[in-house]
Amino acid sequence: MTTNIINQKQKFFDRWAPNYDIIFTTIFYQSLHKRLLEYVEFPENPYILDLGCGTGRLLHRFANKFPNLKGIGLDLSPEMLRQARLRNQHRERVIYKQGNAESMPFATAQFDAVFNTISFLHYPNPQQVFMEVSRVLRVGGRFHLVDYKGREKNGLNSIPFSPNGIRFYTPSQREEFGRMAGLECIGHYYLLGSVILSIFVKKTDGE
Repeated sequence: MTTNIINQKQKFFDRWAPNYDIIFTTIFYQSLHKRLLEYVEFPENPYILDLGCGTGRLLHRFANKFPNLKGIGLDLSPEMLRQARLRNQHRERVIYKQGNAESMPFATAQFDAVFNTISFLHYPNPQQVFMEVSRVLRVGGRFHLVDYKGREKNGLNSIPFSPNGIRFYTPSQREEFGRMAGLECIGHYYLLGSVILSIFVKKTDGE
């Protein structure tokens, strides 16, 4: 069942990719990324992962701002990645790979930080994504989850948009995902409207 959903989502985003940055206006993402940067702390030579990177706008912004940064963008959609690679102005430091957030093609403890921006709402198995994020993070590394806030009571937290729909999670639900994956939530911050940044830190290696 899950494999079929993943394949459907991949095709959905492949079709969307050529017009993605037209539909989701540049102004929205510029504003969101600018606010996100206010909460980012990196080590001296950060190695980061942008999970669900889409057309690569966030990694491009990070690479411009942090000259010692290296990063990988991971996305399910080959067409989204094609757009990202065409626009990649930092090929010596930034690369893009195709992969599934539930089973990432990366080594354990590979990254100093993981970012996930307006993508978590699409994942059919959110707890598994958290487990994978925890696995690829180094001790002391941070997971920055940016997405629309779910409603705590009597709210509509699922919308039939894209295969299997999209789902919104409350801060407390995000914290529980993190706890189960060995990640401690250190804060929630409103960025734009109902979009909230939740920051998690990996305190131990889990062994």
